[in-house]
Amino acid sequence: MIERLNHVAIVVPDLNVASILYRDALGANVSEAVELPAHGVSVVFVELNNSKLELIHPLGPDSPVAKFLQDNQAGGVHHICYEVRDIFSARDVLQAKGMRVLGDGEPKEGAHGKPVLFLHPKDFCGTLIELEQI
Repeated sequence: MIERLNHVAIVVPDLNVASILYRDALGANVSEAVELPAHGVSVVFVELNNSKLELIHPLGPDSPVAKFLQDNQAGGVHHICYEVRDIFSARDVLQAKGMRVLGDGEPKEGAHGKPVLFLHPKDFCGTLIELEQI
């Protein structure tokens, strides 16, 4: 079902500082920041040869990652994103196996303009999983 790793998302307390750190200290190619109001976050992508890192920061106190940042003031790994060929089929198979899809269960447009779903971390050893249709 899952294909390759798309990205690892890291919540950061300051998106600009984190972007500069990854660019200048690690020599990474870092995208411009993009606001995703539907997800309540602003993101930048750090391009790697085989995957990406997604640096995320809440747009406001009601953002889904605001509490995460409040509890982890230095930031930290938030979720892992895997690619799937058919997000609806993946959702249906996972739900039939008792796995919980967060939200209303319908895919939403993600940062890459593709449909995404999030899976409950309690069903995956404490890790929040994002599925993105390729």
